[in-house]
Amino acid sequence: MRASVLTEYRRVVWQDVEVPRISDSEVLVKVGYASICGSDQHIFNGEFHPRTSTPLIMGHEFGGSIVEVGAGVSGFRVGDRVAVDPIYWCGRCPACRLQHYPACSSLKLLGVDSDGGFAEYAAVKGFMLHKIDDNISDRHAAMIELLSIGFHACKRAGLGQGDTLAIFGSGRVGQSILQAARTITDRTIFMVDILASRLELARNTWDRVVAVNARQQDPAAAVRELTKGRGVDVAIEAVGHAQPVAEQAHPVCQCVDVIRGAGTVCVLGLSDQPVPLVMKNLIWKEARLVASRVTHGEFRETIAHLSGGRLKPDALISCEMPASQAQQAFDLLESRPQDYLKILLSL
Repeated sequence: MRASVLTEYRRVVWQDVEVPRISDSEVLVKVGYASICGSDQHIFNGEFHPRTSTPLIMGHEFGGSIVEVGAGVSGFRVGDRVAVDPIYWCGRCPACRLQHYPACSSLKLLGVDSDGGFAEYAAVKGFMLHKIDDNISDRHAAMIELLSIGFHACKRAGLGQGDTLAIFGSGRVGQSILQAARTITDRTIFMVDILASRLELARNTWDRVVAVNARQQDPAAAVRELTKGRGVDVAIEAVGHAQPVAEQAHPVCQCVDVIRGAGTVCVLGLSDQPVPLVMKNLIWKEARLVASRVTHGEFRETIAHLSGGRLKPDALISCEMPASQAQQAFDLLESRPQDYLKILLSL
């Protein structure tokens, strides 16, 4: 088979590799589409070393059709169309014993810690599979993992019907949170970013979205003013590595500033930057500060909403390229991040 292989950091080669041999607990999936994630970009640049090494077939956001089923896998058969939940956990650590698998102390991902979906075929554990409805396209199947991260963040934040929400960061993850949130609440959602194109995307895709450009105004002050001093029920930080804006606080601190009393801040932007959080601001509001990582059973929910037409995955897809052009796709994402959210690779 052919695969896009990270042969060395910053170099992806379309080459011949062996078709994976599946174990009894695995199936062989003929990949339809795979999506490039921000984590893939970090791997591409060598930022996950030594966790990742080369050569590696990246790709943890993908779907396809089953072509072979291991003897120990039940509930699936050849021909089933599936989306792949790429996480696997140890089952032994304290978090796993509580069945809180995203917090597993040795959590691993297909396509990060082992070969994944940037290939014509991928070996996948049976427990990672979710059947998809016939009205879900192969293109959209590759978006289910990202959209599920949005649903998980909303669940961790306790977002409820009728809640107002502020999302700091309108990139891939922020847009996926917006999509999930729109299935939960019909109230105003504030989107905060420094890129006007991403804010316009959010505002043009959904109703009752207020765009706040952090380069043009102080987001916390704007949200407080627009809510007449009340603040929002939930604020979610999905910026990650924040670009400093003069005389503005870190996005996590701004999240604390914009929530109402007894509100919730949820943080899932991965960054190594320290956050100068003044804890008394959180304490005075007796607020909740929670974190969110990957997914925890949201695939079925996402698939149901996708099948029901309540999500708009095409809004997140900037372009589609053959997997043989994966190097060019990564180069575009690295050089023109303002112009691209998700690039799909067709296999």
